[in-house]
Amino acid sequence: MAEKKTQKKAEKKEAKKLEEKEYEKQVLALAEKGLTSEKIGEALRKEGIHPKEYNKSISAVLKEKKVYVNADIKNISDKLSRVKLHYNKNKQDKRAKREVERLSSQLRKLKIYFKD
Repeated sequence: MAEKKTQKKAEKKEAKKLEEKEYEKQVLALAEKGLTSEKIGEALRKEGIHPKEYNKSISAVLKEKKVYVNADIKNISDKLSRVKLHYNKNKQDKRAKREVERLSSQLRKLKIYFKD
C-alpha cells in the first residue's frame, strides 16, 4: 500500500513542462471546446501542467488571440437561456418569471461593469 502512494507521488512530480508555444496551443484547443479560463486552468492542472510556471496567464493568452469570454458573463447568460427556455414552456411559473427578470438585470449590470 505504501508503495502505491510513493508511485503516485513520483508520477505527480513528473509534471510536463511544455514550451510557451505548446502551452498556448493547449490553452486555445481547450478554449475551442467552449471552456472558460477557469475551466481551462482546471483541465491543465489535471494533466499536470501548471499555468503559474509560464509567463502568460490563461486569460492573457485568450485575450491576445481575441477568444476571451468573461466567465461571469458567460455563466449568467447560459443560466438565463436555460431559465427562459423553462419559462417559455411553463408560463404559469411565477418564480421562473421573476428569475428571468433577475438574471436579465444581473447580466445587464455585468456587461456595463466589464464594458462588454
